[in-house]
Amino acid sequence: MTQQPTDLDNKAVFEQLWEITKELRQKLEARFQLHPDPSVENLQQYSSLDGNMKGSLTAFSGGEIDWLVHLWLGNAEKSNFSTMRLTTWLKSYIQVPHLAFEFGTLPNADIFFYIDYIPRTELLTDLAYLDRYYEPVNQTFLKLQEDSRLKLFTSKSAYIRLFQSPASLCYTGAPTFETIELTRTLAHETLDRWLAWVDAAEPVPEDARTALAARDLLLRRTGAERDPGNKFAAQMFGSELTDKLVRSLWGGDRIGH
Repeated sequence: MTQQPTDLDNKAVFEQLWEITKELRQKLEARFQLHPDPSVENLQQYSSLDGNMKGSLTAFSGGEIDWLVHLWLGNAEKSNFSTMRLTTWLKSYIQVPHLAFEFGTLPNADIFFYIDYIPRTELLTDLAYLDRYYEPVNQTFLKLQEDSRLKLFTSKSAYIRLFQSPASLCYTGAPTFETIELTRTLAHETLDRWLAWVDAAEPVPEDARTALAARDLLLRRTGAERDPGNKFAAQMFGSELTDKLVRSLWGGDRIGH
């Protein structure tokens, strides 16, 4: 094997992070039946008002998955900035947490990752849920706090901090091969654990599913609409396209919404 470089150029960093999201999506496609949603067809390629920023967004749903979004936007070569997401929102037949991945390259040349299980109940009072889904990740959370290669990323938005779970992995780090491989390992561990939870989950009682689905949708919509990055997106892409992108994150243009 050839020795991997310590530092990677911006385009290579973007491509490697995007490749991680594609690996994760392949695992999801192997487990779930997913169908592309036509409401976001015209977002598979889009660009900013000045043409410097580009993006792509696809969304899917299926028998067990209510809404899955896979996207990237930015320009890693010219501005160092890019962001990409793979978020999976389950239907209300089970109460396993939803799954969130976000990676990116920052203007200061660092990389960013956010890996999380989105809670579907009140963790302060539902202690069984906390113990089942968040205690298993707590050691990883604590271990990363001590990792000198990483710097904890704290959102300035009170809502976004509240949105994140107690075991959220949210860091920046130097754009090295080592840091990207750490990101890949953490992401695959997170997904594999989640898939095992899905397979082992007990069904939610029929009479509780409507309320759970309503909570899920409210959380997904509020999280998308309160994202602090929306105001910067509006400057780059204009308010009309930005509004459509935000709606696509929660499925607002789907038939029936």
